[in-house]
Amino acid sequence: MSEDMSPAERYAAARLRAAEDATALAPFREMYDFELDPFQLDACRALEAGKGVLVAAPTGSGKTIVGEFAVHLALTQGRKCFYTTPIKALSNQKFSDLARRYGADRVGLLTGDNSINAEAPVVVMTTEVLRNMLYAGSQTLRGLGYVVMDEVHYLSDRFRGAVWEEVIIHLPDSVTLVSLSATVSNAEEFGDWLDTVRGDTEVIVSEHRPVPLWQHVLAGRRMYDLFEEKSGKRTVNPDLVRMARMENSRPNGRDRRGPKREADRERERRRRIWVPSRPEVIDRLDAAGLLPAITFIFSRAGCEAAVQQCLVAGLRLNDAAAQATVRGIVEERTASIPDQDLHVLGYFEWLEGLQRGIAAHHAGMLPTFKEVVEELFVKGLVKAVFATETLALGINMPARSVVLEKLVKWNGEQHADITPGEYTQLTGRAGRRGIDVEGHAVVLWQRGMDPEGLAGLAGTRTYPLRSSFKPSYNMAVNLVEQFGRHRSRELLETSFAQFQADRSVVGISRQVQKNEEGLEGYEAAMTCHLGDFAEYGRLRRELKDRETELAKQGAVQRRAQAAAALEKLRPGDIIHVPTGKYAGLALVLDPGLPAGRSHGHRPFDHHDGPRPLVLTVGRQVKRLAGMDFPVPVEALDRMRVPRSFNARSPQSRRDLASALRTRATAAGHDGTPPHRRRKQRSAATEDEEILRLRAAIRQHPCHGCDDREHHARWAERYHRLRRDTRQLERRIEGRTNTIARTFDRVYALLADLRYLDGDTVTADGRRLARLYGELDLLAAECLRENVWEGLSPSHLAACASALVYEARSPDDALPPALPGGGAKAALGEMVRIWGRLDALEERHGVSQTEGVGQREPDLGFAWPVYRWAEGDGLDAVLREAEMPAGDFVRWCKQVIDVLGQLAAAAPEGGTVRRNARRAVDSMLRGVVAYSSVG
Repeated sequence: MSEDMSPAERYAAARLRAAEDATALAPFREMYDFELDPFQLDACRALEAGKGVLVAAPTGSGKTIVGEFAVHLALTQGRKCFYTTPIKALSNQKFSDLARRYGADRVGLLTGDNSINAEAPVVVMTTEVLRNMLYAGSQTLRGLGYVVMDEVHYLSDRFRGAVWEEVIIHLPDSVTLVSLSATVSNAEEFGDWLDTVRGDTEVIVSEHRPVPLWQHVLAGRRMYDLFEEKSGKRTVNPDLVRMARMENSRPNGRDRRGPKREADRERERRRRIWVPSRPEVIDRLDAAGLLPAITFIFSRAGCEAAVQQCLVAGLRLNDAAAQATVRGIVEERTASIPDQDLHVLGYFEWLEGLQRGIAAHHAGMLPTFKEVVEELFVKGLVKAVFATETLALGINMPARSVVLEKLVKWNGEQHADITPGEYTQLTGRAGRRGIDVEGHAVVLWQRGMDPEGLAGLAGTRTYPLRSSFKPSYNMAVNLVEQFGRHRSRELLETSFAQFQADRSVVGISRQVQKNEEGLEGYEAAMTCHLGDFAEYGRLRRELKDRETELAKQGAVQRRAQAAAALEKLRPGDIIHVPTGKYAGLALVLDPGLPAGRSHGHRPFDHHDGPRPLVLTVGRQVKRLAGMDFPVPVEALDRMRVPRSFNARSPQSRRDLASALRTRATAAGHDGTPPHRRRKQRSAATEDEEILRLRAAIRQHPCHGCDDREHHARWAERYHRLRRDTRQLERRIEGRTNTIARTFDRVYALLADLRYLDGDTVTADGRRLARLYGELDLLAAECLRENVWEGLSPSHLAACASALVYEARSPDDALPPALPGGGAKAALGEMVRIWGRLDALEERHGVSQTEGVGQREPDLGFAWPVYRWAEGDGLDAVLREAEMPAGDFVRWCKQVIDVLGQLAAAAPEGGTVRRNARRAVDSMLRGVVAYSSVG
């Protein structure tokens, strides 16, 4: 008790402590060898008082203490506690933590992959598992008193976020909810919603980091503090501002627009700030005592390259004793991996890095490898980890320092600046509680860096929680089964999405008012003394729209002509690839035509058109796509492809490429594109609507105005703002009951397909209720139409893969190889059914952009999973799939999960139920079967 307290304060504190001694909190506090923080105590007291809690606090601040108190309360009261997490790795980690603390007999695990002691009083699970339990009315829910939702801010996740809201809405009123979130800027709003749907909920927000975080910029040979404290005020380091100004300034001189003078070049070289290499950065951090460190690189390949660069540079961060310890742990954890697979998995290079204290961490790694990296890092045996941003999501892997190489990342559509929320999440890993006095965030200098902008990222705490909730087909049938249509509608109206939608109308209305003021100004600026310029602008827009429409039609026609030309190619044709990475002369090895017209090699996916396999003059064998041929291609010449040609042999490729160059030179083909195509007459020159609009524009009085183009710019701005304002007005009109209206459209579609009939769920509907995933309705339709009946287990696995697999980007799409026989026909039928559902969704107004509709099934993983289910070796499967082992294992586990759903949902008496289980057994081997629970 503090000596600084007055007698009265000491007396009050003593009374509070005495009162707490009679509570469950007192013995719980004794379980920890450190004092709990005020926010942790406040949350625990609220829980013991019977309230739900929302705790929003920084990464590493100890939010999970509150979740562990809920576990403690449940055990004390003889009730159950479910501890939910967003990812399996975090569930595994929490399971191990709680089993150590409370005993393995009292803690269970349910993740889809694993089921351990499922009826224990404390069960750790992924959020999806709990959602499925609630819909199924599982007996495991009996006696449930507390649910902890760790990382609850995941409800913003575009793909999986709806699951969190489903659980929050459907949990029985008797269950106390503990929500643990990263620091979000609208915690009070989320808390208000929880209070509405769950009852008395206390919101506890803590901005305090238990370990202070220092921000730095590494530039040249110095590490600069980002901020400078003067007279109690924090400002951006003036040295960094000066460096940015100097580096970004242009050289003086009259000839700056012409060739640079040598003196200018020298000045620019001096201005350019040297950025140390990755090994140098780690070396500098080591010398400064700032290891262990996590360097975030927004690329898997970049992470692997960083490790290799450190190894080549001879970097060693472990002594001989640590290296021996690392080797022992790694060999123990990987003992179940067959020796023949170790080479395929890059085991020995990975082990070399670990022994030196260096590792990568990303989703493309084998799960076992990732877990070993996490274990060694926490034990201080790995001191430098190069990771993608997925590491920042929940895994307990704090460091002394965090390094950011760049402040820009690929978001799936474009390269974009990271947000303040992302910056906070990433740098939140820096500073280990109970180990480090302070944490350090280090940003590497990049050309064009704005120190003021970086300071804004580091100093802003804007990470709003936004609902991504939309009613899915599976959700709809489950709701109607339990509550009927009317009550289901009312339940959906209680979602956080609707709560936010109703509140946001005020902000949208304000924006409409601002836009209308802007429209008045634009209207005045485009006024023309010769006539109605708004009408003139409309004519110009109609002309532009018609020209664009005709151009699109022309492009479609050209693509069709190009596809038809590809179908005429034969092995041995010499062609000129017009565009793309492999533009230039090439020899056709396999035209990639449909079965029956194919000349060998690999199967054909009729949805992508012909995909010729070619040998380029650069000795590369590549399968090209339609996008490589925007114009028709024709054979320039022909030559024989030797039967002995082996695409995998460098010598064989070299010899044939040499023969190709010789043949092309002799025939006069110098590598330039052929110019035999006749220039086509533009459709726009003959279109009657185009001619009418052009005449109307020329005859309009405003066409003769000297300021016509000036007025036109304002007219275009007016048009854009008017369009945006109308969209906002439509959003206001549609805000009321938005979620329920989406449910109505989903319901109507399901009724049309006879999955629902009034408040009754049909037999087919009950089958759909057991299918979870993006393509739930497609799976149900395929079961109903017996698409998979009679397929072998491996063929069924190939079909199941199309329900879950989705290429990360078009560049990552796997070659369109498909297994033959029944699987190929079934996959084609799946795409046909999807096309029918897509048309039906359009008719009912069910939109994929709203996150409700069925995306097209991706057949890209069918061939690898078929080969794996057939028993082929890992080496052969991965080499042909050109896929990292971690991705392969993750997709296989998702296929296994959906096969389990099909086995549960398929009609009795058919082959699907039996063969789905057999497919699971055939796939659960080797790397796919390794246990991920330590």
